Amino acid sequence: MILPIIGHAVQMIDPAFPLIELHRHLDGNVRLETIFDLGLKYNLNSPAKELEGLRPFVQVSEAKPSILEFFKKFEWLTKVMVDYEACRQIAYENVEDAYKEGIDYIELRFSPWFMAEAHNLDPADVVEAVVDGIHAGIRDFDIKVNIIGIISRTYGAETCMKELEALLTCKDDIVALDLAGDELNFPGKLFVEHFKLARDAGWYADPHAGEVAGPESIWQAIHELGAQRIGHAVHAPQDPKLLDYLAEHNIGIESNLTSNVQTSTVKDYSSHPLKLFLQHNILATINTDDPGISAINLAYEYNIAAPKAGLTQEMIHQAQRNALRTAFLSLEDKQDLIKKKQKAQ
Repeated sequence: MILPIIGHAVQMIDPAFPLIELHRHLDGNVRLETIFDLGLKYNLNSPAKELEGLRPFVQVSEAKPSILEFFKKFEWLTKVMVDYEACRQIAYENVEDAYKEGIDYIELRFSPWFMAEAHNLDPADVVEAVVDGIHAGIRDFDIKVNIIGIISRTYGAETCMKELEALLTCKDDIVALDLAGDELNFPGKLFVEHFKLARDAGWYADPHAGEVAGPESIWQAIHELGAQRIGHAVHAPQDPKLLDYLAEHNIGIESNLTSNVQTSTVKDYSSHPLKLFLQHNILATINTDDPGISAINLAYEYNIAAPKAGLTQEMIHQAQRNALRTAFLSLEDKQDLIKKKQKAQ
């Protein structure tokens, strides 16, 4: 169940401008109903005999003491990725869900090794299934989608190279490479070669950095991984020179308000640096991260979470515009999104 948008809440989204999501993990956005149904279909010994009983095993309702505790909620999301058809279905449903949320453009990211691990699937075949599911969703729903591949640093540099090779089997269907997972124990310096190969393939660089580690992780992502955007970057304010650099060089930050509160990356919404980023003219945006676990959608982040974080409506509209500016799209595609939105008004 997605947290409800309070009936009398002010709608903070600018309806005349495209609504965009840049940081959503499709493997962190599996429908509760899908988890329940696939669990029954494959006799996976589900911890609940009815749908609502499954919710506490999958979704977070209060802050966890650490990001690693939050990660434990992925257990049942990945456990139901039994075969390639399940992976395809989950990818397809991500596109459908984004369309139903009123999103005009979304960048969906996934880790094929992470999705393959529970049932020893071939990561390259997982990539093919996910790409096929997303393309099917694009055909069925009026929404523009791009795909970001993830290498999961927690597996180590050698396995991540194999994961990158799997992603490169669908090179033309992917626009960027992300680096996610245990930032403290697997720093970005271990993955310089991976990102060089990704850039050689024509992809953008969009790693997680500064979510758990400090500003040095963000500097490394910029200078050694070639990051055009950064996932989270909540610890950037520890280095004022970094804030200036991000603003001056138009490096986007993908902020995830509710996720950062639930992982205890920040103490509460009011402690989140998104407001500071926007005041500093950094191209920061509003995103959901793992909405299937956080039990939220993008409208919740705009209408409820962002005001809790101290953002004015003007700031929220600024973040909405930043999303289009930093999207991995051509100028022509960006203009088409604006024209389409204006035509729909």
